[in-house]
Amino acid sequence: MEKIKNIFPEKNGHHFVIFGDSCSGIPGLTHESNLSLINSVLQNLEEKPQFIIFTGDEITGLTNNEQDLRRQWDYWLNVEMKWVKQSKIPLYNSTGNHTTYNRMSERVFTEIFSNLPQNGPDEQKGLSYYITRNDLLLIFVNTMWSGIGGEGRIETQWLEDVLTKHSDYKFKIVIGHHPIFSANGFKGDFQREVESENGRCFWDILKKHNVFAYICSHILAFDVQLHEGVMQLLTAGAGTSHRMPEENEYLHLVQAAIDKSGICYQVIDQNGHRKEWLKWPVNLPPSKDWKNIIKNNDNLDLLNWGNSNYHCISVWNLSGQIYGDRYGYPQTLISGIDSIVDIPSIWIGLTGLEQKLTIYLSPEPRKSPHHWYGPEFCNNKSFNFQIMVHNGMRAGRLLFRYNDNDYWSSMKSASAWGAERLKWPKYWTFGKNHEGIEDKMDFKGKKLEIRWFSSEKSFQELFLKNSKQ
Repeated sequence: MEKIKNIFPEKNGHHFVIFGDSCSGIPGLTHESNLSLINSVLQNLEEKPQFIIFTGDEITGLTNNEQDLRRQWDYWLNVEMKWVKQSKIPLYNSTGNHTTYNRMSERVFTEIFSNLPQNGPDEQKGLSYYITRNDLLLIFVNTMWSGIGGEGRIETQWLEDVLTKHSDYKFKIVIGHHPIFSANGFKGDFQREVESENGRCFWDILKKHNVFAYICSHILAFDVQLHEGVMQLLTAGAGTSHRMPEENEYLHLVQAAIDKSGICYQVIDQNGHRKEWLKWPVNLPPSKDWKNIIKNNDNLDLLNWGNSNYHCISVWNLSGQIYGDRYGYPQTLISGIDSIVDIPSIWIGLTGLEQKLTIYLSPEPRKSPHHWYGPEFCNNKSFNFQIMVHNGMRAGRLLFRYNDNDYWSSMKSASAWGAERLKWPKYWTFGKNHEGIEDKMDFKGKKLEIRWFSSEKSFQELFLKNSKQ
């Protein structure tokens, strides 16, 4: 395997690797060989990371036999991950549902990882903890503590206290096992993600303290979302390949960097190939300077949309007045199509009596579209908001905000894919459907105004200019 180019931060930034959910620790099983592939990729980075974050479920675990549990940990640490000790790369581990599932396993975890800081909340010393590295604060929260009921719960007061105490740190990242927001359509309080009320409190704290990202795993996928300006990055690709949907997911690790310009990452598969990448935030000019769309079939070309070496974004600012009636027929704001034989490749509009902002993506003819949903506008006489379609963020890449000063948030969806599958349409309409389609679905309001901005940036342009090559 050839050496893999790192993404390097700007001066005084940090670069690191994230992976999780290997579920190994038992010799001779598929999980061991899968983890070995990911370890080989990590060792083939052109420069070793400053540290490694492991997001939990290192071993198969889930046994009441303490000796068996300890044997698994011993094999994982001293055989499978022996190279990490030898390389002296700091390894920071999170709790998980395979490893801290009862009080015995919690005790074993704290003994196995006695080297981790003992600065967590009472009765969770070594299960939750934080680490400082110059101007970077890493907080590891425990989404499994038996003291508050076990799986899918987080103790939040300690998190608030740590963030308040370290408010002057430039970069803040929180790490846990369970996601807060569902991924790939896998939804369910406690078992799939943190219980919703607890998760809302947790997310409010992250937002309040300007945390840049919450890193998690648990769902066997790679997924990234934004919610009120905070990123949820989910990576669980270090071992359990047989339970991954073949079409969408793959064994992987994430190599990342964070600096004053934001966060960037590349997702690398078991063969050393870059599958996905992102630099966030996106820098946009003021929306008042975007192109004013005044007629249908205006040129909205994004020439490199289907090229994985390019990040392409399309952003619209939409404003107008809503006409409400007793029917909930769809109302078109923007529609892109290649042929009237097929339904639109992308449709943005209002649906239902509640006038809910809705996006349909239909990248393949005669297959059901996938849906994304935003806020409701039924009580508003007028509206003004922005939509971003990004080809580098999977299902989380359809984003909403109200104005230039607002935070971007991923729209709600049960899809495992996003605009990366979209073939950029040739023909566009605004405020009405396409000629020749009987069901026009016209916008029933008035004063619809649309401004548009697009950007295309290559991987080399965004990242390799900082490379140490």
